[in-house]
Amino acid sequence: MKLKQCFFLLFFQLIIVSFLAQETTIKQSYISLLSTKTAFIVGDEIILEFEVKKDTVYQLYCSNSYGSSLVESKASNKKIAFKIPDFLSKKRGILSWNFIYIDESVSGNISILSQQQPTSIETYLGPPSIDAGGLDYTMLVVIPTDSLDNPIRDDSKVAVKHQFLKLEKSEDILTDKLIGYKNIYSPKKSGRMIISSESFGLSSKEFDVNIMPAIAIGFKVFMHRNHEYADGNQITTFFTSTIKDRNNNIISDGSYIEFYITNKEGGILKTSGTTLNGVAHSKIVHPDFEETWKVKAYFIGISESNTITIKYKKVIEDYNVSFNEHNRSIKVGPLKSFMGQIIPDGLSVKLTIYKNNVPVNELFKESNNGFASFYLDANIYENGLYKIDIESAGIKKEFKSFKLW
Repeated sequence: MKLKQCFFLLFFQLIIVSFLAQETTIKQSYISLLSTKTAFIVGDEIILEFEVKKDTVYQLYCSNSYGSSLVESKASNKKIAFKIPDFLSKKRGILSWNFIYIDESVSGNISILSQQQPTSIETYLGPPSIDAGGLDYTMLVVIPTDSLDNPIRDDSKVAVKHQFLKLEKSEDILTDKLIGYKNIYSPKKSGRMIISSESFGLSSKEFDVNIMPAIAIGFKVFMHRNHEYADGNQITTFFTSTIKDRNNNIISDGSYIEFYITNKEGGILKTSGTTLNGVAHSKIVHPDFEETWKVKAYFIGISESNTITIKYKKVIEDYNVSFNEHNRSIKVGPLKSFMGQIIPDGLSVKLTIYKNNVPVNELFKESNNGFASFYLDANIYENGLYKIDIESAGIKKEFKSFKLW
């Protein structure tokens, strides 16, 4: 009995499965595509036609990278047609379509190709300045577009032209993924390069690229002076050799050069200048006492010069100091230079006053007509014994047990 029941259930299941299989096989799509064209040119009128089982209004969902839209059908004799909107048919790319609000899935794609004749060329170039030497480069990006502003098809030829000095060159590139591009490397010489492009007889505008000198290499420093005496008045001029890069290009005008000066005590002075035709100049006043300088120039962070040593001889061998008015009026001079002439005005003279070996004050005066004068006011410096030091041009004179009254 159980065997008969099992057999009956199995037989019943087979009948149901066979019936369902038969229904799937018999069921057919009631919408079929009649249009056979799958590729169009932008701007073409695109109409998709279908055969249907019943006349009714259908809706087609169309989309591409530019946007999407719902299109309603126009029916006639069990045929329907959809006109793709202009704003979708004017953009190149893949346009996808599918029916909505029906029981089955009916969809597809069409290709919209750009016009092959460009009407404009979008061109981008950068950077506008590169270093000479063949390592740096600028990139040219070219986008030829048709009358509807669509980039033309991939693998379209674009001629890239560039001129530098006496060299003119043209190279062909192919567009890929909407654009064409080329890296243009710098020549070894500095100057200006002119770049343009052409596609299907249409030319771009002209672009300029400045080929700048590369990183400067080491250079030399020199000096010029009228005499070697430390008179605190004359000028010493420092200047560099012509500063160039490794390809013998003169560095750009206006480059900032610093001259560092180290004296005998290890102190550092600094002066600076900018280049003109690759040479930088800077000036500094002579010291006013015997001194030795070591000078080195730096193109900060880039290159440096050799070191030169400059010696300055003392300009004054000796000078007189006279006292008047109870020693309160002090006159230093005459201060004579290396040929016996009165030293130019402005030489510094320092007077230091000590009381019980403790500094009380320091007074400074500049020479005028070869003399420097001091007055020790009785309201400030009481009567008594002091020590006075006078120093000028590196010569120091000391007066102990100096009495004021």
